[in-house]
Amino acid sequence: MPYGSYYGYGNFLANNLYVLLLIPVLALSLWAQFQVSGNFRRYGQVRNRRGLTGAQTAEAVLRAHGVFDVAIRPCHGSLTDHYDPRDNAIYLSEDVYSAPTIAAVGVAAHEAGHAVQYAVGYGPVRLRSAIIPATQIGSKFSFILLLIGMLLYSQTLFLVGIVLFSITTVFQLVTLPVEFNASARAIETIEGQQLLSDEEAYGAKKVLRAAAMTYVAALLMSALQLLRFVLIFVGRNGRRGGGRE
Repeated sequence: MPYGSYYGYGNFLANNLYVLLLIPVLALSLWAQFQVSGNFRRYGQVRNRRGLTGAQTAEAVLRAHGVFDVAIRPCHGSLTDHYDPRDNAIYLSEDVYSAPTIAAVGVAAHEAGHAVQYAVGYGPVRLRSAIIPATQIGSKFSFILLLIGMLLYSQTLFLVGIVLFSITTVFQLVTLPVEFNASARAIETIEGQQLLSDEEAYGAKKVLRAAAMTYVAALLMSALQLLRFVLIFVGRNGRRGGGRE
């Protein structure tokens, strides 16, 4: 195949297909963010019948799973809730820690679910922790190598950049079961311990499902970028190969 047609086809896929796929992925990402903020705002204004705060919920979830050595601390910001395995502590935002709302119960139970994952040695969370160093290197240097590889027309540097970037995509992929499982543990405990009524639990589920979709959107965006880089690499190889014929 003449290099012009081969390279043109690869270039078409790398640019036009990327743009076509980018539109629905961006739409999903925006929709997910809208759902997260909207549901959190809505159910963050509804007090749960038992008056449980986020901190009390996290403690209840941990206790239900036989975990007693995790600290529960407040942190600044909104939707900044997270579990930090480095100091084995759950950090709950101002709208969750002391708030007796449906949203606070859902979010706090989810973060406690992460703490339980580490306590029981859940496989995907162990894998994610193991690849964090490589992911940090990949996110820091991948775009630098990709840019240099494009400017200098170095396929070797460009390929290394792709490999490093692919690590971040793998990290996003591994994150999905971790997040889904944390939410599943949260909902199971909320219902099993009757922390919320059935109607209230429905609201907590909506908050957690919306949050889960943001991780799906992040994975799709990362995979789409990786696809574009691979197509550019293949197109350039085709051009070089055609030039030698």
